[in-house]
Amino acid sequence: MSAALRESVVEARQALRAAYLKDPKPRRMLREHAELIDRTVRKLWDDAGVPRAAALVATGGYGRGELYPCSDIDLLVLLAAEPSEAEQAALERLIGTMWDIGLEIGHSVRTVEGCVEAAAGDVTIATALLEARHLAGSKALHRRLAKELAARRDATAFFGAKKLEQEQRHAKHQDSAYALEPNLKEAPGGLRDLQVIQWIARASGITGAIGSRWSDLVKAGMIEPGEARSLARHEAHLQDLRIRLHYLAGRREDRIVFDLQNALAAQLGDADSPTRRASEAMMQRYYQTAKGVTQLNTILLQNLEARLAPRPDTPPRALNERFEVRSELLHIKREDSFRREPTAILESFLLMMQHQELRGMTARTLRALWRARSLINNSFRKDPVARLLFLQMLQQPRGIVHEFRRMNQYGILGLYLPEFGAIVGQMQHDLFHVYTVDQHILMVLRNLRRFTMPEFAHEFPLCTELMSGFERSWLLYVAALYHDIAKGRGGDHSTLGAQEVRSFSRRHGLAADDRALVEFLVEKHLAMSHVAQKQDVHDPDVVRAFAEMVGDERRLIALYLFTVADVRGTSPKVWNGWKAKLLEDLFRATRRVLTGEPLARDAALAEKQAEAVRLLRLYALDDSVKDKLWAQLDTAYFLRHDAQEIAWQTRNLHQKIDAVAPVVRARLAPFGEGLQVMIYTRDREALFARICGYFERAGFNIVEAKVHTTRNGYALDTFLVMGQGPGAHYRDLISMIESDLAIDVQSEEPLGPPRGGRVSRRVRHFPISPSVDIRPDERGAYYVLSIVASDRPGLLYDVARTLARYRINLQTARVNTLGDRVEDVFLITGAPLTDSRAVLNLEQDLLKPLALQQAAPVAAVG
Repeated sequence: MSAALRESVVEARQALRAAYLKDPKPRRMLREHAELIDRTVRKLWDDAGVPRAAALVATGGYGRGELYPCSDIDLLVLLAAEPSEAEQAALERLIGTMWDIGLEIGHSVRTVEGCVEAAAGDVTIATALLEARHLAGSKALHRRLAKELAARRDATAFFGAKKLEQEQRHAKHQDSAYALEPNLKEAPGGLRDLQVIQWIARASGITGAIGSRWSDLVKAGMIEPGEARSLARHEAHLQDLRIRLHYLAGRREDRIVFDLQNALAAQLGDADSPTRRASEAMMQRYYQTAKGVTQLNTILLQNLEARLAPRPDTPPRALNERFEVRSELLHIKREDSFRREPTAILESFLLMMQHQELRGMTARTLRALWRARSLINNSFRKDPVARLLFLQMLQQPRGIVHEFRRMNQYGILGLYLPEFGAIVGQMQHDLFHVYTVDQHILMVLRNLRRFTMPEFAHEFPLCTELMSGFERSWLLYVAALYHDIAKGRGGDHSTLGAQEVRSFSRRHGLAADDRALVEFLVEKHLAMSHVAQKQDVHDPDVVRAFAEMVGDERRLIALYLFTVADVRGTSPKVWNGWKAKLLEDLFRATRRVLTGEPLARDAALAEKQAEAVRLLRLYALDDSVKDKLWAQLDTAYFLRHDAQEIAWQTRNLHQKIDAVAPVVRARLAPFGEGLQVMIYTRDREALFARICGYFERAGFNIVEAKVHTTRNGYALDTFLVMGQGPGAHYRDLISMIESDLAIDVQSEEPLGPPRGGRVSRRVRHFPISPSVDIRPDERGAYYVLSIVASDRPGLLYDVARTLARYRINLQTARVNTLGDRVEDVFLITGAPLTDSRAVLNLEQDLLKPLALQQAAPVAAVG
């Protein structure tokens, strides 16, 4: 029977393929394939002799009634009780027979209680069971499962978990849909982003039965009819591509790989033209679809969050006559504001950069932006206000990369800079760029921005040093926007790009020197990489010729920074230590030629160290006392500490570099209120949590922390703490901290619970949404944990305890308290970080203490 059934399934699948290629209707094909498998597994179930009280249930996409040609068939064998040996054998025969006839089964065997327990502990299982569909066996048992799951389902918690899961998934794809071989299921703008909306809507009861349509969200008031039609169109396009990929590959393939792009384009009717390949036209349509999905996913998630987890009903806060803040979102006061004053389009993104409390735009604002795009025409581009706003955006200290990506997502950037619009979604077939031209440009912009952030100094310390002393660093961002903007036109894209950036510079009123710099960077952006990788950087003639081409030190620094950012922005696999050393060797050799003196370090860093030495002399210490300690400290340490701190720590540690007992020193903070505390001890597990726990128990509030691990395995941590009330005697406090903390860091006692305390009135009335983000750094050796939350007593200790519980090692920390807002960045390592599920659990566990403040009662005001 198995052979005949196998042949029958093969023939039926071939018929489905032929019918689809003749008349491609994705929804119908997915349904008919699922129905074919339904009939097949029901027959096998009936013949298998399994327990009468059991049930066979379809889960996941198959449960939804959507089965792609080569996707796994997810099945749940639902039992009323643990099976006997005979029943277990029958089940094993059933699964074996399914494999024998060619069905790729993903199965689980559980009781109702087992399903409920598994769903409670794993959001992925909970999601799969959300779409559980009865196939055979006991319907009553299936109904019982559905009832038990529904009774225990927390729609708000489910929403939060799926949103976090989406963010983590997007991070794996560099938060970009524009890879050259995109995953049309998992990447941003893919099918999974559509399914997330459907899952949340179903879990919260907004939509009904499995298989609901987008029009159901219109009935629920979540989206507009036009948006529902767009969602259906985008979904059908992605489904069509995925079905064809499976057929072409003969296996489950969700990436639009190079091997299949030409065949896929041919199936879709695309043909080569004189200016671009058929595959490029096909891929550009895909990127447009992904862009539309991302936009609608954003709008729907906001609408769902407003319904499931509404913010406190606080009055809107006006930003100006056009915009206000509503629930931490930028809201346009009038729907026609953009039409009345078109330059407000750019103003909206500038406001997003200037107000860090904003976590996005309201659905109304996003819709209004989308509809107002046509207003960005030649008159708009000539408007002096628009030009001024654009330059202001480039000069903002924060938010540039995020908002430029948002501008590109909504087509604003390509309309304001038509030359940029021409390369949106344009592929690069050069075997090392893994992003489209526009996404590569934005990646280079992002890399340059990271050089300005001390928390990322460990990645490329020299670049951080150089960028910190570079005047008008925003000029590098202009060069980034234009360096590849002429790709695909024919001719030398560097020369053509220099012409484009010259026109931009003149239109926007850049000074002559600045205009010359950006033109040089665009025209010569490949020169340094070419010389470093293809010529001998130790040959004096090579260096001298390169120095003559560069001209002066400012251009050299700019070109070096730009080259590192550019190479890193091609692909995670392109950059390596060898290329980094070649570029750095060329930079240092050329700098010596241009300056006439051998500078081993950046001038700003050398000046800081020289000042620290001068301060040491005031204590009658010889210049050499620093040498042994400083040899254990890397560049990142000197970047994060000022000369006073370096001198203070050197003075206290130069004779105790290999100390057995902890060294704890405290002093009045040299820059204002509070105490500065230094801890130097052998690094150990949970050290940071132990220190935070001490300060929390002693009643101190940590407002800043600098954590550093020396080359010889010691922790050198500096904390700025405040507290103990205005009447506390600082001399007594210093003595207490130096004595008690030295004992505490050596303790073997388990970490105690947080002491807690009252949150400020401002936090109670105006809480911000906490966020946790964990992702690998550029080198892949560490992970960067970023936390944003409202401040409260013991918050840092809660975070530190969670990290300790997961056995996460802390390498560096930047704890930053801005009023009642905490923005902390930690550099971490640890085995759990290599497991995506463990990372998701860690993020959720970190969010728990951060979110406690949201539930704090609001005191009555008399």
